[in-house]
Amino acid sequence: MSGDPFARTEPRTLMAEQHAAANTAASALTHGHPSSATPPAVTLEGVQVSFGDHVAVRNVTLAIPARQVTALIGPSGCGKTTLLRAVNRLHDHTAGRVDGSIKLGDIDVYGADTRPELIRRRIGMVFQRPNPFPAMSVFENVVSGLRFNGVHGRALLRDAAEQALRHAALWDTVKDRLHQPAVRLSGGQQQRLCIARALAVEPDVLLMDEPCSALDPIATAKIEDLITRLAADVTIVLVTHNMFQAARVSDQAAVFLLGEDRVGELVESGATDELFNEPKNPRTRDYVAGRVG
Repeated sequence: MSGDPFARTEPRTLMAEQHAAANTAASALTHGHPSSATPPAVTLEGVQVSFGDHVAVRNVTLAIPARQVTALIGPSGCGKTTLLRAVNRLHDHTAGRVDGSIKLGDIDVYGADTRPELIRRRIGMVFQRPNPFPAMSVFENVVSGLRFNGVHGRALLRDAAEQALRHAALWDTVKDRLHQPAVRLSGGQQQRLCIARALAVEPDVLLMDEPCSALDPIATAKIEDLITRLAADVTIVLVTHNMFQAARVSDQAAVFLLGEDRVGELVESGATDELFNEPKNPRTRDYVAGRVG
């Protein structure tokens, strides 16, 4: 592949992406159902994140399968969110240092020639609490990322907003309120709006940091249903403390625990059903049985 690996000649809809994938089987990051030949969407090798002399999480080697939900589970303070933020370079403006290798397909996320803003365009993020831009309308929230990336055509923005809101299962709720302030939405609706905002730029990967932790059970159920449906189009990495939630929505899981020196480490990863029912590591067995953590 020649030229800029991030280059996209024009904004594409998810439907167009799926159509292109059907005709380009060799693509490393196509959308649709994964096959055994599909390479990982994201690969981490020997990743360590530290802040000054403090190591938060170390020696993480993990392959994130394309178009599946991978849950990072474990008790608080074991480095799950820290690792998640490393994947799309959110530690760049903090004191965080990332060692090891993180790749998006064949692209070195921390390569000398890799621009972080382009990584963030391809790897979206949904945070623990809904964070719509308070001074913006519902519509402007959804298209803000597109505007940042130079998309200004009115018709294109309208179409992109509608499609993103439909994918986030929010269109029917807000279609008559697009130009009202986003902060008037309920908490669950605001979180789905943030998901729509992330989807509007058509990322390859969506990182979700405990997206249901501030929501009630009804809103949580809607977000979980949305996650399982989105995984047909987008690779999802989900941080959650809720093992029941991980069991409900994830295809793969990775267990993080603290080592004896209080540093977070990956203990075991694999298919969610197998990891919960037949864990290979005794520490994983103790954690899923509720004996630790």
